[in-house]
Amino acid sequence: MKVGKRVGIALKREVGWCGMGLVGKPMGKSKWVGVELISYSSEKGPTLLPIFGLVLKPSDGGDGLSRKTHCILMKPKPYSFPLLNRYFCAQSPPLMAQTPACLDAEQPHDDYHQQHLGFPARSLSGESRAERAWAHWAKLGRPRFIVAPMVDNSELPFRMLCRKYGAQGAYTPMLHSRIFSETEKYRNEEFTTCKEDRPLFVQFCANDPDVLLEAARKVERHCDYVDINLGCPQRIAKRGNYGAFLMDNLPVVKSLVEKLAGNLEVPVSCKIRLFPNLEDTLKYARMLEEAGCMLLAVHGRTRDEKDGKKFRADWKAIRAVKNAVRIPVLANGNIRHMDDVRNCLEETEVEGVLSAETLLENPAIFAGFRTAEWMSESEGTNVDGKLDQADLLIEYLKLCEKYPVPWRMIRSHVHKLLGDWFSLQPHIREELNKQSKLTFEFLYDMVDRLRGTGTRIPLYKETRVELKSDSYSA
Repeated sequence: MKVGKRVGIALKREVGWCGMGLVGKPMGKSKWVGVELISYSSEKGPTLLPIFGLVLKPSDGGDGLSRKTHCILMKPKPYSFPLLNRYFCAQSPPLMAQTPACLDAEQPHDDYHQQHLGFPARSLSGESRAERAWAHWAKLGRPRFIVAPMVDNSELPFRMLCRKYGAQGAYTPMLHSRIFSETEKYRNEEFTTCKEDRPLFVQFCANDPDVLLEAARKVERHCDYVDINLGCPQRIAKRGNYGAFLMDNLPVVKSLVEKLAGNLEVPVSCKIRLFPNLEDTLKYARMLEEAGCMLLAVHGRTRDEKDGKKFRADWKAIRAVKNAVRIPVLANGNIRHMDDVRNCLEETEVEGVLSAETLLENPAIFAGFRTAEWMSESEGTNVDGKLDQADLLIEYLKLCEKYPVPWRMIRSHVHKLLGDWFSLQPHIREELNKQSKLTFEFLYDMVDRLRGTGTRIPLYKETRVELKSDSYSA
């Protein structure tokens, strides 16, 4: 390829074809050629994402060369950048094959590249991956208080309610990768987000790397991590061969992580459970890190310990995982109020905590509110709390009107938030259960009738200073 000669690029990825015009030019004292983007078109729209596996061909077939390379980035405007590639492989002449790329080129500066820190990171060493994992976590603001993934329950309106009351990050509900990749209706109903819904983990269950990648590529531009569910212990996960039951087939787990880590533009995270043997758990965590996982969320219970009220989460095991890997770690289990958050962060030294079931009853945990159930364990709380679960339900319903979700999700949250209230007014719960088709009008009226009975179960606000996201250094 001669310097200054116009060449054409053909890029094929699963998302489609893009055609671009490039001009080659020298890079200072280097013998290698840089390229300048002078035009582009893309089926994906105005933003051209980091590109790998480009095939360069002269537009006029002049010298017969077909060179494969790895580019770090292209911008949708004129911009000079080097061909930073692992190898510059030429099909002709043969002696050019496997020629190392230049190492003296400067890296481009780009807002999108800075935001995503050059993912994917398929060729990085373990140390470099860890550095990139921490840089990404820092860019997100090091969130401490995170909404855990909950099937049918961590949907957009609930995430936004929790964010209003102190949550700094959130997971989507678990999404089935095959159904998500194949069914538009499922995608539209089960995955919704908005600009304010960040940082966001989108979680998938899967056992096929290619299917998982196809699903993940549909969300990678709308989230901060694509998460693999490796912790679901339910029967449906056993029947579907996903979640915690993949702990019996670690090669499949490794292939899932490697597939995403080598092809996505956002990092991969994994949510796991413990093996009965701690050393097996540590080997598992290290294997995930080496495969390309850049964040681990550890549920401190084994696959058989499904009942969170019967089995306490093992924070010591979570701390051992934290010490065994070089990437950020989150803890899941035993989080009922802010005292638990403080204790967990201190005992495990993790970067953040996840809460699930307790958040369903009290989405304001991370703002320092707690239910009466946990009052006996705390001192210094405001027993005249002005906030109650009915207030939170009204806020949630308004968010559902703004961000529509399936009614089954709304019904579930109504029962979770008002469970204690219904125990005092069971006839109102019976009226709710008789409704085959819910409406917002009915639900608002139901809350008014509950309040009209004189029933009020307040949430209690801690009087101590709330834990800030930067109270503990990473």
